Amino acid sequence: MDIISSIVLGIVQGITEFLPVSSTGHLVLTHTLLGVEGNASLAFDAVLHFATALAVIVYFFDEIFILIQTVLRKLGRLPVNEKDFMMVKALAIGTIPAVILGILLESYMESIFRNPVLIALVLIAGSFLFMYAEYVYENNFHTGEINLKTGFKIGLFQTLALIPGFSRSGSTIAGGMILGLNRSDAARFSFLLALPVILGGGSKKIIELLSSHVAVSWAPILIGAGTAFVVGLIAIHFMITFIRKHTLWPFIWYRITLAGFVLFITFFG
Repeated sequence: MDIISSIVLGIVQGITEFLPVSSTGHLVLTHTLLGVEGNASLAFDAVLHFATALAVIVYFFDEIFILIQTVLRKLGRLPVNEKDFMMVKALAIGTIPAVILGILLESYMESIFRNPVLIALVLIAGSFLFMYAEYVYENNFHTGEINLKTGFKIGLFQTLALIPGFSRSGSTIAGGMILGLNRSDAARFSFLLALPVILGGGSKKIIELLSSHVAVSWAPILIGAGTAFVVGLIAIHFMITFIRKHTLWPFIWYRITLAGFVLFITFFG
């Protein structure tokens, strides 16, 4: 993989990881356009995901520090803010479904669903979920709070992101909106919930990459990861700011348009 391709993939990952358009789906499509395929590309994608997870840690450092401090205080039997501790428990239980299904279905998803036509169809399917979330949000009160039940249900929505084209942030933000959270709270919980899964998956792939006997060119990987990290920080800030005042409809139309373009090129190009 050359430097230009790694930068392009880093930009794509950094933007699409935090916008509800599917980073995995975009990476697969970009790999196809650039002609970068194979097991090495899967490992490279995982490193890019790891870089964007670091962007989440940096952006939400104060909140994450408070949550870690809350856990340590609880283990030491010291008083804690119960709202912060509930957030920790909600994130923990919300992570379980994606971890279990990720372990069981990882190889299947990586082989079967890395196909442009299937990704296009999933982009459309995800758009219908977002439409439903907007319908529910506009016709109901959104004063819900994050608790164990809500955390687990949003975790179930997160499992949809195992299918390339669905979008981790999109499925969890939509899930939070359906469950009564306001847009801002749904987005923040979405990004924090993604952190353990992305870090775990990225770490696993990096270990596999380091332990393999395949020759690896680290310069493109590190440049791509650095690009994804910087662009990811910008994308997080944009999404947090955007979602406070705007709906998911711009992303719905984008997903449908992209899916239509992919299907047209595939069958008529």
